[in-house]
Amino acid sequence: MSTAHLCKHLRTKKMFIPALAHEAFSGDSDETGYSSHCWCNCTLTETGPDDRAVGAEVCIKTRSCFED
Repeated sequence: MSTAHLCKHLRTKKMFIPALAHEAFSGDSDETGYSSHCWCNCTLTETGPDDRAVGAEVCIKTRSCFED
């Protein structure tokens, strides 16, 4: 998934690890089969300002809180 289609407030731990930054929103699962844990930088929780869950699959342009 292209990061251009994701909200600018979406965060994951991989973004802050230089060796893993390129994988942050690549769509690949980690070695355990789970995708990265994400949070919203506006709310600092796993829920966005619209009270819906956040993640690479759902933080897209159709959400009311989405920002480029």
